[in-house]
Amino acid sequence: MESSFFSHMRAAANSFLSEYEPLNLLLAPLLALLIARILQCFVDVVNEKGLKATILGFLITSVKLVPGVKRYIDAEKQKVVDKLQSGSKSKRDGWSTELPRTGLGEGVIEKMKEEKRNDVVWQGKCSGTVYIGGSESEGHFSLINEACSMFAHTNPLHMDVFQSVVRFEVEVVAMTAALLGSKEKASGGQICGNMTSGGTESILLAVKTSRDYMKAKRGITRPEMIIPESAHSAYDKAAQYFNIKLLRVPVNKEFQADVKGIRRRINKNTILIVGSAPGFPHGIIDPIEELGELASSFGICFHVDLCLGGFVLPFARKLGYPIPPFDFSVEGVTSISVDVHKYGLAPKGTSVVLYRNHDIRKHQFVAVTEWSGGLYVSPTIAGSRPGALIAGAWAAMISLGQEGYLNNTRETMEVSKKLQRGIKDIPELFVIGRPDMTIVAFGSNVVDIFEVNDILSSKGWHLNALQRPNSIHICLTLQHVTILEDFLKDLKESVQTVKQNPGPINGGLAPIYGAAGKMPDRGMVGELLVNFMDGTC
Repeated sequence: MESSFFSHMRAAANSFLSEYEPLNLLLAPLLALLIARILQCFVDVVNEKGLKATILGFLITSVKLVPGVKRYIDAEKQKVVDKLQSGSKSKRDGWSTELPRTGLGEGVIEKMKEEKRNDVVWQGKCSGTVYIGGSESEGHFSLINEACSMFAHTNPLHMDVFQSVVRFEVEVVAMTAALLGSKEKASGGQICGNMTSGGTESILLAVKTSRDYMKAKRGITRPEMIIPESAHSAYDKAAQYFNIKLLRVPVNKEFQADVKGIRRRINKNTILIVGSAPGFPHGIIDPIEELGELASSFGICFHVDLCLGGFVLPFARKLGYPIPPFDFSVEGVTSISVDVHKYGLAPKGTSVVLYRNHDIRKHQFVAVTEWSGGLYVSPTIAGSRPGALIAGAWAAMISLGQEGYLNNTRETMEVSKKLQRGIKDIPELFVIGRPDMTIVAFGSNVVDIFEVNDILSSKGWHLNALQRPNSIHICLTLQHVTILEDFLKDLKESVQTVKQNPGPINGGLAPIYGAAGKMPDRGMVGELLVNFMDGTC
């Protein structure tokens, strides 16, 4: 009976299909697969960018296909790039393009001093940038310079030769970890890490390590990570470098990571979520405890970016500031990045990446067994590393000690509070959110904040322009302790200048920042940035 049923079904199918050409029967399933693939790609793009952005991107791409339109757009883009680069190309006249036939010998030092005199005045005038206080020829500056010069020839790659530098790195990592909960029982007692060239490399390594750890632990081969839109751009770089799908979630009304929004995006391919303490744009600490609980409940990695806060928050808490939990004492935190070259007052190019245990950190390393040059293993992205910077970081931490960092934190936190009060006294401005630390962002509903920034730039200040919302911020350092009143005076004058005479100033970048923020085609904005960089470096 069963055989008869199948025979009947086969005969009916053959009779039905006999009406079609064999070629059509061959192409039909292939066409169906192609359509299904296109639909799947469309769904993936919508999930990543949203329906509105996807449709807009398709329309803009279609418009560019119209003859002459792409040529016009490219010409307009070049005008913007030329404006961004205005003056920089002319400054390159006379730059060396090949080795001199006869070297300058020790005379090169005088040549360097001459070039250095062309640098702009940075003392107290920059957002972040230089974190050490005082003059570069004395005090902590002088100490760091001497420490670096003593070890300028060293390289920790040769650990059997430069054992002093190896010790310095181990101690810098251990001392940093102790600030961030390694001595507490909740940390598990296995906190470990390495020094890197900066916050970006620390984040890159944490992301790469999380990817490989989750592949080994859960078999994830199509990794995704979820970040709040306030998270550092280094995560975008990591996503591109390591082929990880990046999902960006808007912040909540307090400008913090939206835990519920992040939870909704977690799926079987999620390897990592991210929090910042504080975030670079607005200086606000994300809800690290809630994010830790979320990561623990899903069994995924959780990285905390403490590049700015690592050498401030532990001491601010000791001073009595209401600092929420942010380190390895929080369950679920698997890695932390912290810059020593910021508030740690170490030489530029020093950061630390930390992991909760050695099982995780092992996935950071690269081991090569089949190289004709021998067996090779490396802990970080760089093979050779400058021992001078490691020595400089060690010297900074040992010379300052806990009391030194406590005093520095007291000064910078007090300056931050004074600045916030000063901004609130300017009726045209408002502070973005409630800053937890020494980064203060502010905007305006009355004047164009980018025009205010241009006026401040003409007065010698170098601040950071932000978007979503349009605002600017200043990262306060020891350099600002003595000049805060000067800044507030110039800020008030700049606001009044823009209020009385609205409109861009000659050479100002306000129109470009404003237009970039409103431009719907974010791909075009990215192309502008790439073209600018290509003509700059």
